[in-house]
Amino acid sequence: MERTRLVFSGSGGQGVITAAIILAEAAVLHEGLIAVQTQAYGAAARGGATRSEVIISDEQINYPKVTQPNILVCLTQESYNIFSGIIRPGGLLITDKRYVKVKQKVDAVQHEMPIYETVMEKIGKPIVLNICMLGTLLGLTGIVKPESIFKVLETRIPESFLEMNQNALKLGLQISQP
Repeated sequence: MERTRLVFSGSGGQGVITAAIILAEAAVLHEGLIAVQTQAYGAAARGGATRSEVIISDEQINYPKVTQPNILVCLTQESYNIFSGIIRPGGLLITDKRYVKVKQKVDAVQHEMPIYETVMEKIGKPIVLNICMLGTLLGLTGIVKPESIFKVLETRIPESFLEMNQNALKLGLQISQP
């Protein structure tokens, strides 16, 4: 497997850190890969800028920070404005169609996805936006198997919210398909 460097970015409260943790756990616990996850968020935990990084590889990872991701997810305009310039040439940029207006072209494959719109239409609660985004990422990249994410959800998500999160992951997988 080629080393994959990801940055999930958005606003505090959108769950980008949780999504990154779930992805890293799935890679390590259920795919036999090596992963590291780091995070940074502004002074305002809810509403401030948030960034979470994941590196997934089948070889040792010597440095846990991502400076040039080959996959960048932006869920807010602010995160897009800040981070779109750091993507590795030829990488993959995923944005939420409702919250991000793509202003500049970057040297990356760009997917403007209806993540928020789909979650609100099908589930009605924005709390699972992050899991739908994760499903979209998996559908576009195949970075880990969806079954691995489902297994992590079973251990990380309270039972009363599990089905909603599973449905959000399935929605993300669906919207990523042409």
